[in-house]
Amino acid sequence: MSGAAALGLPVRAASRRRFRRPSAMPGFRLTFGFAVAYLSLIVLIPLAVLLLRASALGPSGLWDLVTDSRNLAALKTSFGLSLAAAAIDAVFGLLIAWVLTRYRFPGRRLIDALVDLPFALPTAVAGICLATLYSGNGWLGAPLEALGLKVAYTPLGILVALVFVGLPFCVRTVQPLIAEIDRSSEEAAAILGASRARALATVILPPLIPAVLTGFALAFARAVGEYGSVIFVAGNLPYVSEIAPLLIVIKLEEFNYTGATAIAAVMLLMSFGALLAINLIQDFSRRRFGHV
Repeated sequence: MSGAAALGLPVRAASRRRFRRPSAMPGFRLTFGFAVAYLSLIVLIPLAVLLLRASALGPSGLWDLVTDSRNLAALKTSFGLSLAAAAIDAVFGLLIAWVLTRYRFPGRRLIDALVDLPFALPTAVAGICLATLYSGNGWLGAPLEALGLKVAYTPLGILVALVFVGLPFCVRTVQPLIAEIDRSSEEAAAILGASRARALATVILPPLIPAVLTGFALAFARAVGEYGSVIFVAGNLPYVSEIAPLLIVIKLEEFNYTGATAIAAVMLLMSFGALLAINLIQDFSRRRFGHV
């Protein structure tokens, strides 16, 4: 029997009392109201207006829009390459965070600062740099094309751009946890005869999995909506290297606001579903491995 039931209090009244529990810091009601109002004005109301504007097409109109071959190809390109880029960032972000945290070497501080460069660099500048670097006569594009691998103006170029903009999320979310791992547990595993691979799988990785999934989710969310750094290196060919955000811009230039908001609403729902699934997996991993 719960404490509220034992005291003869309704469950709803008990939950309301817990919600109003006094705190050492005053002003809870004011700050809570401000937080809700700010979240509504900045996030909830704009998203509600977006969905309301997209609903003008009706269910059949939305279905026709989603199943249109060009729109469907763009959505597949955006979400498929975003998932691939986030997975690459999760793996290499973990490795970079491990090296920067566990080892001391010349230039470590410089490399650690360069990790945040995609945050500060304008996306258009990043796109121009990547297009110049990976074009047919670029420093990296020329030798790669000599090997038969074309990067610029292909889906591979989009993948490179998305990996570039999402990498800092995967590094910075994992780095603090690596610094907090007690090395005595690694030493105990070695003393007990565990191989390095087994110690990595049973001692090091479990507490890092929630942070890795968080970085994956953030990198995926950034990649889905990325525009500036992609259009310069993608080629923007319909059915080949055209992304969904570009379709939204095209429809806006055609004054087709309903079509633009409909595509945006579809991207919103797909992104929400993907992030919800990632967060559920993340919550399961936290409960499974006992880390909060």
